[in-house]
Amino acid sequence: MLNVFDFVIVGAGSAGAVLANRLSADPAINVCLIEAGPKDKSPLIKMPLGVIWLSKDAKHNWLYKSVPQTGLNGREVSIPRGKVLGGSSAINGMIYIRGHRADFDGWAAAGCGGWGYDEVLPYFRQSESNSRAEIDPAFHGTTGLLSVSDLRDPNPVDKVFIEAATKLQLHSCADFNVAEPEGMGIYQVTQQGGKRHSTAAAFLAPLQTRKNLTIVTGAEVLRLKIDGLQAKGVELRNRSITATKEVILCAGAIGSPYILLRSGIGPAAQIKSFGSPIVHDLSGVGQNLHDHVDMMMICKSRSTKPYGFSMRALPRNGIEVLRWLIAKRGMFSSNMVEAGGFVRSGASEPRPDIQFHLIPGRKSHRGRMIEYGHGISLHTCLLQPVSRGSITLNRPDGAPQIDLGLLRDEVDLERLLRGVKLARRIVSQQPLADLGLEEIIPGAAVQSDAELKDAIRKDARTVYHPVGTCAMGTGQMAVVDPKLKVHGISGLRVVDASIMPKITSGNTNAPTIMIAEKAADLIGQDWKLKLTC
Repeated sequence: MLNVFDFVIVGAGSAGAVLANRLSADPAINVCLIEAGPKDKSPLIKMPLGVIWLSKDAKHNWLYKSVPQTGLNGREVSIPRGKVLGGSSAINGMIYIRGHRADFDGWAAAGCGGWGYDEVLPYFRQSESNSRAEIDPAFHGTTGLLSVSDLRDPNPVDKVFIEAATKLQLHSCADFNVAEPEGMGIYQVTQQGGKRHSTAAAFLAPLQTRKNLTIVTGAEVLRLKIDGLQAKGVELRNRSITATKEVILCAGAIGSPYILLRSGIGPAAQIKSFGSPIVHDLSGVGQNLHDHVDMMMICKSRSTKPYGFSMRALPRNGIEVLRWLIAKRGMFSSNMVEAGGFVRSGASEPRPDIQFHLIPGRKSHRGRMIEYGHGISLHTCLLQPVSRGSITLNRPDGAPQIDLGLLRDEVDLERLLRGVKLARRIVSQQPLADLGLEEIIPGAAVQSDAELKDAIRKDARTVYHPVGTCAMGTGQMAVVDPKLKVHGISGLRVVDASIMPKITSGNTNAPTIMIAEKAADLIGQDWKLKLTC
């Protein structure tokens, strides 16, 4: 068993799979990709509607929980993260959203040279193979490895929702992946032929015959091997792997700082408190954690037009099973979170600060997998939260202590309140109201701002976009530099959503893939690799 490689990549998720593909394109180097979870063989991964079950599937999901959130009345919040080849791209809602120009220009202005919008756009285009015929080639790619497509059979409720929003002068948006997306529409998804197209399917599956890439699954990295201030490899439970050039952490916004802390790299006082040796005092490790806080409105419906499970829908659902098995079409090809858009919660907002995600079905408000009946569920998501949390440890071999910091700052609550009130106005418009909707959450009796704020603190959660815990930058709290090298440790980089100094305005999977594409170029330049094979 080979234990020495040029590059060792930890985590085969949205970033790691991309990076393994790009670096191993040079046949002169050896790459080892390590994944704690199993191979992506489950049919639930291939079937888009499988997202319903994958969110609670311990085999493919880390199933993290936050510490009690002070901004959410002391509630713990579930944080599903992929534990499988493809990582979270194998269990997520498949929505392909890049963000707003101002997100990336903000990174560059904060000291992250080379990460402005015009500089990262080519990397978005490089990975993408967009199936839509009328796409603008200035913004999109058609020859990349990642399939981005329209939903094959969106639910009719999606268009009803968009029409209702236009009654409030919220215009439609045909393409959410231009520089400054705004308006309402149906999201594009990472699907190919009606099946999920994770980064494992896109970037790893085609490499079965590539001899210089070794993929190790079911192997959790415990800590880094550090000699002096140089990364030399990784320690698994029953194996040690050496990297002659670099170790690259792609374990995500929770996993990457967790491994650093366990390796003695992070805030010295914290590492000292749980009795580990301090390898390198790096204050920002695990700090700056933030996520998109989200409040969901749930309505039941008299109409069976939305997806649902009921006696009336039983014949249709039986047909839908056949449609999936035969043609990969219909309800089972749905990502469930089909439509939505970007809006401003107030006229003074310089750009959209709220994102809607519409589920044309009734989500459970009682923690169940599926709720009987029909309805709609409308997520209201705050795009640029001010609140911050952290990843910490209380003992060297302990689980990560995850504090998302949701709604810690009152500013976030005020903005989310405005978004929820707008969501209610949309749902009350015709023709959406024709579905015979009855609001369950927050509930029709909840009307005043004070009551709505209480309801938000009672029911708000995350939409599973944690970022920022190994933030890129040049200041005291930065963990990596603009080349994604860890400050003060040679031979070590972090390449995943943890390096975002500030969260992007939208779903974070596409930006994470972009980060890996750009990182491959940065690494290739440093080591003079031939990555065009």
